[in-house]
Amino acid sequence: MFTKIVLSACSIAGIGLTGCASLQPREAFPGVADQVQARTGARAVWNQGGSDDQAVMQSVREMLSHDLTADAAVQIALLNNRTVQATYEELGIAQAELVQAGLLTNPVFSALVRFPGGGRGSADVELSVSQNFIELLSVPLRKKAAASQYEAAKARVAAQVVSMSFEVRKGFYMLQGAEQMLDMRRSVLQATAAFFDASKRLREAGNTTELALANDQALYGQAKLDMARAEAEAVKDRENLIALLGLWGPDATIKVAGRLPALPDHETDLTRVESLAVRRRLDLSAAVAELNATYQSLGFTQRFTWLNNAEISVDTEHDTDGSWVTGPGISIPIPIFDDGSAQVSVARARVRQASDRLYAMAVQVRSEARSAHAQMLAAREQALFYELAVLPLRRKITQQTQLQYNAMIAGVFQLLLAKRDEIDAAHGYIQSLQDYWLARTELERAVGGILPAQSPPTTAPDMDMKMPDDMNANEHHRNP
Repeated sequence: MFTKIVLSACSIAGIGLTGCASLQPREAFPGVADQVQARTGARAVWNQGGSDDQAVMQSVREMLSHDLTADAAVQIALLNNRTVQATYEELGIAQAELVQAGLLTNPVFSALVRFPGGGRGSADVELSVSQNFIELLSVPLRKKAAASQYEAAKARVAAQVVSMSFEVRKGFYMLQGAEQMLDMRRSVLQATAAFFDASKRLREAGNTTELALANDQALYGQAKLDMARAEAEAVKDRENLIALLGLWGPDATIKVAGRLPALPDHETDLTRVESLAVRRRLDLSAAVAELNATYQSLGFTQRFTWLNNAEISVDTEHDTDGSWVTGPGISIPIPIFDDGSAQVSVARARVRQASDRLYAMAVQVRSEARSAHAQMLAAREQALFYELAVLPLRRKITQQTQLQYNAMIAGVFQLLLAKRDEIDAAHGYIQSLQDYWLARTELERAVGGILPAQSPPTTAPDMDMKMPDDMNANEHHRNP
């Protein structure tokens, strides 16, 4: 008898049940990987915990054996950063929730036994199997809402990975600029140290003044301070990049390409930068999918809110006379106290909230794109001004001061000041070049993907920070 009851209940539940969908956590990953590669130029891999991971690690170590470029750094991070790998697990969670939305809750079996008073006669036994029948009707709506949430989750995951790639690019340019600055400061320190040693020997021989020696010492001391600051900055930026790449232990030794790339010859035509951002930003796509999901949830709530607990059942009772009585049953909530209007109001508010958030995000995306574009162009103009005007002028001033020094018209202190100003100009140029690449990376983040290169990347011109050749022991004695 119990078997008949269960089969009857299952046949009722089977009206809306299409079968258990299989769990495939990695089903959506190829699409996400394609979106990531289209926007970053790097290959995305979800570690399987198997033998293929060894090939991935070998690829990472191969890239680490060479000087890193920005593109290589992004590729290593997408393969090796555990935060990125953890983000991919959101796909499995969202896919499981989609499967769950298409499933019915398990039927509920209940049994009731009543014994006659005085111990006479047989016990009264009541058995039943019940199922929430509203679920049978609401499965399509629930699946539509879950499917929209699934699409939103895929867009969010891809957006987070793309955003991480731009953090890696920024970290790379920060380190590259810091190391270029460190190289410059190291050259300056070596030159000022040699010059200060020569100045001390001249002072001991009585061929220079105490004031000249003090000026030389001050220049050397400032070079040491600048060097220490540059070293600290490079260490901080290096550790930041190492963390972004997910490296530790023996693999945490990285070497970046020597100097920042030179400015591209031309910039990408971004007269429609706003439309590009709206079209490519994945976080905006996620917000659209979230809005669709709230619309689907509203439809479900409006139709079934106060009927959520309605059930159908099959009941059988073994009476005290030994006979079995079997029949269907139904239970429906009576909307006396709660007619579901509050839940519908909440669902409508969430739709309006999601719509407003989408609108606000679209406005913000447009603003970010315009602002980032303006910042990049401003950084480019500043770097060009340093490269074409400031640096040549400072070099010319140093050369002319050198000639006057050789002719004994200018003193050594004037020559040192001219060289110091040239060093400051070189510092400003490196900083402005770094600002440009950081601004360009921020623009790429704002428009949702890397920009096409306008010319083959080249390195920026070298900064010759040697002290003037004629400032040696033979010439220094002419300083009064």
